[in-house]
Amino acid sequence: MDFKADLRDLRFQLFDWLPMDELLATGGFGDWDRESLGMTLDEAYKIAQERLGPGNEEGDRTEAQLADGQVTLPESSHDGYRTVAEGGWIGCANSPEYSGLGMPHTVGTAATDLFAGANLSVTLVFLLTRGVGEIIERHGTDELRALFCERLYTGHWSGTMCLTEPHAGSDVGASTARAEPLGNGRYQVSGEKIFITFGEHDLTDNIVHAVLARLPDAPSGTRGLSLFVIPKVRVQADGSLGEPNDVRCASIEHKLGIHGSPTCSILFGSEGGCEGYLLGEPHGGMRVMFEMMNSARIEVGIQGTAVAAAAHQAALAYARERVQSRRWSDGRDADPVAIVEHPDVRRMLFTSDAFVQAMRALALKTSYCLDRSHVEEGEAAERYAAYVDILTPICKAWCSDWGFRVTEWCLQVYGGYGYSKDYPAEQYLRDIKITSIYEGTNGIQALDLVGRKLRRQADAVRQLLGEAAGTARGLASDPTLGPSARKLGQALEVLGRVLTETPGKDDGPLRLVLNAVPILDMLGHVLGGHHLLEQARIAGDRVREIVAAKGLEDGDADAYRELLQSDADAAFLHNKVQAAVHFAHRVLPQVEALAAPIEAGETAAIDAVL
Repeated sequence: MDFKADLRDLRFQLFDWLPMDELLATGGFGDWDRESLGMTLDEAYKIAQERLGPGNEEGDRTEAQLADGQVTLPESSHDGYRTVAEGGWIGCANSPEYSGLGMPHTVGTAATDLFAGANLSVTLVFLLTRGVGEIIERHGTDELRALFCERLYTGHWSGTMCLTEPHAGSDVGASTARAEPLGNGRYQVSGEKIFITFGEHDLTDNIVHAVLARLPDAPSGTRGLSLFVIPKVRVQADGSLGEPNDVRCASIEHKLGIHGSPTCSILFGSEGGCEGYLLGEPHGGMRVMFEMMNSARIEVGIQGTAVAAAAHQAALAYARERVQSRRWSDGRDADPVAIVEHPDVRRMLFTSDAFVQAMRALALKTSYCLDRSHVEEGEAAERYAAYVDILTPICKAWCSDWGFRVTEWCLQVYGGYGYSKDYPAEQYLRDIKITSIYEGTNGIQALDLVGRKLRRQADAVRQLLGEAAGTARGLASDPTLGPSARKLGQALEVLGRVLTETPGKDDGPLRLVLNAVPILDMLGHVLGGHHLLEQARIAGDRVREIVAAKGLEDGDADAYRELLQSDADAAFLHNKVQAAVHFAHRVLPQVEALAAPIEAGETAAIDAVL
């Protein structure tokens, strides 16, 4: 599959919008600087195009194959995995102590944007492997860190997250997997876990499972879950592989999308011989697992962004080549033109582009706050950690929900061809849908946001929305961006009213849980509009500098249009401004529409008989 990405936008958001110099100046990232990080991004794009993208369609068509408990993947998946692992990309943002590269998570996010856009299926194993390494590094003993961290960060082994059971989906506390102490510091584990991404495969010699199970004295519910590290193949004291560990793949799912990613049912200890290591404290498994899940949720938001971005680039390329019908303003006998000239197609493409830019901004901003929470100290570290706490469910849910809508609009650009397998649009649509479901459905993300985060992190919410209000005020009189900034101010006023007044209503708790998803959408829209306007201010200043350097007269529309046709940098910056304007007028008014039923107290879905 021919994968294309807007590398220029990634660079702009990383190095022109985000204060990366401040982050790098903290000294928490070794010798990394803007130049080396930029070169790293170029290399990631090359890998995405040459090693991951070409296998995306093959993985979808061939699918993972299960035979005699062994799952095999096509050679293109092996090639992509090897290239990423050997380049250090799995642990690119992890500790050099365990062979990680130690770069900022923010740049790792940009690399994931490229990798997931090129091949979502294979990219999933990178996320999980890195996540298992991180929780072992933070909560494991010296023995566990020495045995597993480096081998995970370098991709010699891979990792999984094992929560779900046949009778316990979102209700993880209903888990019945058991763990019995063996008296030698290890535990005998038994139980079945389902929907395990890359639970079995032939990319690596060993798979390290992070498994929730109950000790004999465990209380009920999530408070009784402990977390265990269970390798598929037992590991000797020197790190070499020993005997199989009674971990067996019973089946794989046949899914709507991500066919190149094996989703497995795994049996642990079906023959009484599965041994694992306790990670963290007894009965403290959910606290540790939530750390891995929250990191994964940010990455799922990135996945939604990445696949939507890839779908947009593919649809844009198609629209530039597909000739169909005359231009709307031409006479009846005019020649047909490329469909990119048709207003409705342009609307779908540009709305898609504006959403992709906004989603990318949210994902990068969340990762940037994560980086700052790690390198700062005291109150500053706590403030950035609170931002991450608030932004994580919005990043996961808003980017994946609206990413799906972007892929739908992009498929529509193709017309009937989009519904066929001749073009990648239908695969993008099938693949991206999982992002709103796994790592906690988006409804659960929204309930977490309104039920806990908005209350516990109220100061952080006020600060984040205060930054958006500052943008609205600062641009209110701008001749180009003023009307858009006022749209942001109006949306903020409505959102603020909903957030402050709804909890105090007699039926406030019901209104919040019934409207959790719309409230999350309102926050996503407002933050997206805020970020795009910030970027538009920078881009507009740059355009004016180019205009001045070219000696063009202010207000000469014809000369300006000629500049945009001949200067790619000017065109890109011009489009950044237009994206902010488009988003402000097309998306921000939805905030008031979403607020209307909340403020009216409409509860028909509750009152109906279903």
